[in-house]
Amino acid sequence: MARTLPVLSIAQAFAQTAAPIIVLLGGIIGTRLAPSTDLATLPVAFMIIGTAVTTIPAALIMGRIGRKNGFMLSALCASLAGVLAAYSISIANFWLFCCATMIIGGNNAFVQQYRFAVAEVAHPDKVGKSLSILMLAGVVAAWMGPAVAQGLHDKGPWGEFSGSFLGLSAMMVVALVTLGFYENKPLESHAVDDIPRHLIKIVLQSVFLVAVGAAVVGYGVMSLVMTATPVSMHTIDNFSLEDTTWVIQSHIMAMFLPSLFSGFLIDKFGPRNIVTLGLILMAACLVIGYIDRHLMHYWVALVLLGVGWNFLFLGGTTLLTKAYSSAERFKVQAFNDFLIFSFQAMAALGSGYLLTQYGWNWVLGFSVPWLVGLAILLLIGTLKKTI
Repeated sequence: MARTLPVLSIAQAFAQTAAPIIVLLGGIIGTRLAPSTDLATLPVAFMIIGTAVTTIPAALIMGRIGRKNGFMLSALCASLAGVLAAYSISIANFWLFCCATMIIGGNNAFVQQYRFAVAEVAHPDKVGKSLSILMLAGVVAAWMGPAVAQGLHDKGPWGEFSGSFLGLSAMMVVALVTLGFYENKPLESHAVDDIPRHLIKIVLQSVFLVAVGAAVVGYGVMSLVMTATPVSMHTIDNFSLEDTTWVIQSHIMAMFLPSLFSGFLIDKFGPRNIVTLGLILMAACLVIGYIDRHLMHYWVALVLLGVGWNFLFLGGTTLLTKAYSSAERFKVQAFNDFLIFSFQAMAALGSGYLLTQYGWNWVLGFSVPWLVGLAILLLIGTLKKTI
């Protein structure tokens, strides 16, 4: 833990800048390059699809070559993809740009495994707090990613926004160098004599369903609303790029800044209660967003969305560690992340269509069933006293 947590926290601070850069600029660039406005948010969706389809291969790759080599390989690929994105902008090739964001999304699948690498070396009673410390790296990424995107948007050699993606590439190189100091933990060190259970038996546990449900809802609703926000603000409601950047930056800060105390809250009140609080904050986000579309409505809604995501994701991740043994961890972690990012990808794909065809309120309304589903899972788990 003495080396794992600080090294992965620093690496994550740089590696996670990719997501906010693409979230901020993907839809805006999409409106310029896409053959149809319905496809404007497709670059963001492709990033999430890249994460979803890479989750299982990422676990298998690291099971074979170790976490360190897997982390470094993915950072290298993301750096090259940043250059590819900048080049695709220069030749106005929408589909090549989507390909680049998809590769970058694949790196996000490896970055998501940082939390499991930390959880495996943390004391069982300190998992929540350790994960909170790791996620604080997202605060740095929340500021640095949009700052790079906006600061370099007119500085690139290949036209507007090409500099932003060359900056993204540089961030990935810094993450790659930092990962060189990560100490690879032998995969067999926590092996147990128990025979691993069949995945279906693990999945049917109430604790697993609530854990995955919390993360799926957190990412799904967050993706629906966040993906639509830059296009709704900048393209439809004509807010400036600076205002749009501020809202997205505040949202991503809100996703990670609560990690200063959310780990303590999880350890004190239990992950189930924190998941419930996250659910309430998500509902409040939808209400504020529905009231109106002034700048402060966007800002408050996106801040609530970020804090709600933090509680749902951290609470769900902590619950997940109680659902499997050490011998089962890789297959369960891979399946968990595959579910999360598959649903997030579907949310991102639907977000642009809902926004352009039906409007902002439909994006918010489509989020409601997700929250209702999680509330039902929480109620069942509570009644069965399994969470």
